[in-house]
Amino acid sequence: MKIKFLLTISLSLFYFFQSTNCLGQNKKVIKKDIPLNGIRLSDPYILADPKTKRYYMTGTGGYLWKSKDLALWEGPYRVAKTDPTSWMGPKPMIWAAEIHSYKNKYYYFATFTNEKIKIDTVGENIIDRRASHILVSDKAEGPYTPMKDKTYLPANMPTLDGTFWIDKDNKPYMVYCYEWLQNENGTIEKIELKPDLSGSIGKGKLLFRASDSPWSKQQNKDGTIGPNKVTDGCFLFKTGTERLGMIWTSWIHDVYVQGVAYSESGTLDGPWIQEKNPITPPNFGHGMIFTTFEGKNLMAIHSHAVINGKYHRVPHLFEIDLSGDKLKVIKPYKP
Repeated sequence: MKIKFLLTISLSLFYFFQSTNCLGQNKKVIKKDIPLNGIRLSDPYILADPKTKRYYMTGTGGYLWKSKDLALWEGPYRVAKTDPTSWMGPKPMIWAAEIHSYKNKYYYFATFTNEKIKIDTVGENIIDRRASHILVSDKAEGPYTPMKDKTYLPANMPTLDGTFWIDKDNKPYMVYCYEWLQNENGTIEKIELKPDLSGSIGKGKLLFRASDSPWSKQQNKDGTIGPNKVTDGCFLFKTGTERLGMIWTSWIHDVYVQGVAYSESGTLDGPWIQEKNPITPPNFGHGMIFTTFEGKNLMAIHSHAVINGKYHRVPHLFEIDLSGDKLKVIKPYKP
């Protein structure tokens, strides 16, 4: 448990430094012609916007980078504008932001954390108020501002890494992680959204648990080896055969890795069948999938390393094959 607690503290500090701009970004110095591997960024998400013919990359920290060709990037631009009177407070942490285009608007799905509000204590874990939430803009480059609903998900649940999906019932959903810090066996769940995404409808529904994974591992308190508790970075996709899949990330002891599951029903309700082995090299995770303007399918993902006791994460691209009924990661992609 001490290792898990230290991991939680390390992650919080790492995200804090990115979210509060301790990398010099508080001066809002816009850099140009920066190669992808020259950007430190967790949880990269890339939107290929057909309206502007630009790629927009978000992630942890509340900033945006843009590019014409994926090779050279410009940024960081501050794009998230939150309500200081809301539960988020004046300076929330911002993690794992995604930009989704839907019905002529752009929606910013992100995890917001207010460290000044504590919602629970489970063992050694003192849990901050944290939740997946959605902002909106008329432009891909923002700025993104609040909508009506201030509590998409329950205030007493720590949730994170919300993503977007239109299911076979043609209804919009947020798919998110319910954090292991509270439930001690992280889950991935769904909740229906209002037609304009301005709020949520009803309660969340369980899709699967971290313990369902055959590949994630950790050492338990009694010394035995079992599934890891962490669910992180969920993202949905369809294969060439219209099979519904989900990539998500966890750990094999101290190695950060990404796996994949497939829905037998072809809907979010599953059942979700986990692949036996992870699909990425060791210490790569929190991926997403997009298609370039030239029609190539790519996965954006970050590498994970510990340098001088601190997390070091950098975005990378991998070429993937979706032509069959399974996702195949082919090789690193150099734009």
